Amino acid sequence: MRVATDVGGTFTDLVYVDEETRRAGCAKVPSTPPDFHEGVLAALAASGAPAAEVADFVHGTTVVVNALLERTGARTALVTTRGFRDVLEIGRGNRPDLYNLHYRKPEPYVERALRLEVSERVDHRGRVLVPLRDDEVAAVAERLRALGAEAVAVCFLHSYANPEHERRAADLLRRLLPGVAVTASSEIARVWREYERSSTAVLNAYVQPVTAAYLGALDASLRAQGVASPLYLMKSNGGLGGLEMALRQPIHLVESGPVGGVVGAAVVGRAIGAARVLALDVGGTTAKASLVEGGEVRFTTDYHLARDARHAGYPIAVPVVDVVEVGAGGGSIAWLDDRGALRVGPRSAGARPGPAAYGLGGRAPTLTDANLLLGRIDDGAFLGGRLPLRRDLAVAAFEPLARHFQVSVEDAALGVARIAEANMAQALRLVSVERGYDPREFTLVAYGGGGPIYACQLARELRIPRVVIPPDPGTFSAWGMLAAEIRDDVLRTHVMDVADETADLARSLFQELEREAAALLRSSGRDPARATFARYAGLRYRGQEHTVRIPIRQLATELVLAAFHEAHERAYTFRLDSPVEWVEFVVRAAVPPAEPIAPGYRDGGPERGPAAAGGRPARRRVRFPEGDAEVPVYARAELAPGDRVAGPAIFEEHTATTVVPPGVEACVDRFGHIVIELEDADGRPAA
Repeated sequence: MRVATDVGGTFTDLVYVDEETRRAGCAKVPSTPPDFHEGVLAALAASGAPAAEVADFVHGTTVVVNALLERTGARTALVTTRGFRDVLEIGRGNRPDLYNLHYRKPEPYVERALRLEVSERVDHRGRVLVPLRDDEVAAVAERLRALGAEAVAVCFLHSYANPEHERRAADLLRRLLPGVAVTASSEIARVWREYERSSTAVLNAYVQPVTAAYLGALDASLRAQGVASPLYLMKSNGGLGGLEMALRQPIHLVESGPVGGVVGAAVVGRAIGAARVLALDVGGTTAKASLVEGGEVRFTTDYHLARDARHAGYPIAVPVVDVVEVGAGGGSIAWLDDRGALRVGPRSAGARPGPAAYGLGGRAPTLTDANLLLGRIDDGAFLGGRLPLRRDLAVAAFEPLARHFQVSVEDAALGVARIAEANMAQALRLVSVERGYDPREFTLVAYGGGGPIYACQLARELRIPRVVIPPDPGTFSAWGMLAAEIRDDVLRTHVMDVADETADLARSLFQELEREAAALLRSSGRDPARATFARYAGLRYRGQEHTVRIPIRQLATELVLAAFHEAHERAYTFRLDSPVEWVEFVVRAAVPPAEPIAPGYRDGGPERGPAAAGGRPARRRVRFPEGDAEVPVYARAELAPGDRVAGPAIFEEHTATTVVPPGVEACVDRFGHIVIELEDADGRPAA
């Protein structure tokens, strides 16, 4: 038995697969903040999966990102090269909102009194200019003890080129400060840029004690329930890592939950022959979008925590799947700003009290309440009927908005839904159009509890020709975690021209990184012989600030240059006749699961029947942007491969509702996916 759990702000999802019977099941229960591990145990109990038979337990968690956003981490200090204590304060000069006179730089996670210096210096080639003195480090340790530091980040100038000073200082601090979490920046990211590397080390140290407490409680609770298997964590790079890795480098879990769905979308794309996929995950708190090309998820090392149009955010220089997130989930609250304009999110009702219709004390109007009033979800079928919704409470929550705009409650709900859809569409544009891709060339894979509700409307707006809804979309991210590989990424900065005379040095750097990645796999009990190694590089025109990442399949200079010019033109619409530089070298090592997960490997897949064509579905009134319509409602579990249903229609299942608008047709493919074609090959609306 293989089990995966995905803890969100509103619900905790669980998917299990029995490798002997090739069957799968799922469970969805409310999350239990602040003790999220209790929700995991509740989901395991609700699923009926026997704990003693679990061979692999995979976990995706929001504990890291929550601790960072809510600033509930440890009291953290920074030890750095003399003269660089204010790097965190200075940051970068670029501002996301150039004309915002009220802009304030992000507040550092380390107060100035806890930023201490030592007299050491290494140049950009790794040559020691000023040796590190152990007595200075010992004096810093005494100062940190007096200041009550609970975690320490060590980041020295140019340690990416020579990490010896940094590692020695970190080892000494660990000996002198027992019980204090110590992070050396070179242990996480051997890349240049002092601010980005300092930020990454600080954020890792900041969440290390919180993550250790949470994962320790989870691991102990699972053991008490009889789960004897190893605990694997979903990493932000789209792969899995062990518990020891997560305890040492929890920053790799910053996007732990959302990336599981992107991995699942890549699996679906490969199965149906879609080379390009846009993934849309609408959950209880946020909507997330990502892009898959050639069956592979896209990752970035330019991730910024809490970055938006007005805030620069905090850089994290580790590989993270390229996900854009907006506050447009089921629990997102609709509200009026100071000018009386309607807004949706990013504030959320969360799991408690939740949307007003839950009847748990929530009074604010949310997106879930809006969908109930619009007829998109049924008050008696939510979560398979285990959580009945109260329409009267949803009406009461929306009445103030309706009075403000002098419209009906249903019209107010439609306005909220349209604003949320606009936010989701913007997220999809940011991962496609803003990256140089045309959405018309993609398939939209929509999941999460709310993704199937909005998928067709969003596809029409962006002219995406095909929508795919996988089985059990509300637990799809957890299912994607079961399909993930065990993965390690190794990065190194080395700046030099792309030329024939540097090709051998580039080859040796890649080979060194591959040996390092193999050692990481071996140290965690994985066999490097089963691993695949992929090479990537960040390149730029000489004189540019930022890089473009490309896969490196051959090191012939002309092929590398051609691939870079093409990628740069796609991203920025131009290419230059200028020298090109290597900047960042990346090796990705991946070990596939022993039993790969494939679509249709779960309840609700093609083995379920009978076909629904001969039945008489229930009907209910649903409001679309074009007007109201009486819509047939189908139980998705009764659909079989080959079934076709003309819109408008509703498909209900345990974890989600799929809305098929008028004028299109939905069919069920051999994997149990609902496939909706919105345009024909010539770009005309499908009949």
